[in-house]
Amino acid sequence: MYAIIETGGKQYKVQEGDVLFIEKLEAGAGESITFDRVLAVSKGDALVAGTPVVAGASVSAKVEKQGRGKKIIVYKYKAKKNYRRKQGHRQPYTKVTIESIKA
Repeated sequence: MYAIIETGGKQYKVQEGDVLFIEKLEAGAGESITFDRVLAVSKGDALVAGTPVVAGASVSAKVEKQGRGKKIIVYKYKAKKNYRRKQGHRQPYTKVTIESIKA
């Protein structure tokens, strides 16, 4: 059984026990969260697709930790104009473990 959920403007295919790194959520480590925007649910050979979401379906997950990704460097440069801008960025994320899928 798997489900397709939407969170943080992105879509993820999840199964029970999966570990995901998703866009930052306002939940502390150890808390349980529920994803209500379930776009599709598969049970065996049957696939139930929502319009746009499946009514009554939800996916529950447990927050493992909050963190920030590796640093990337954003460098802007224009030749022969003495224009240089260097900026670093670390994207925040939430690590979650999928506990159950309710269809």
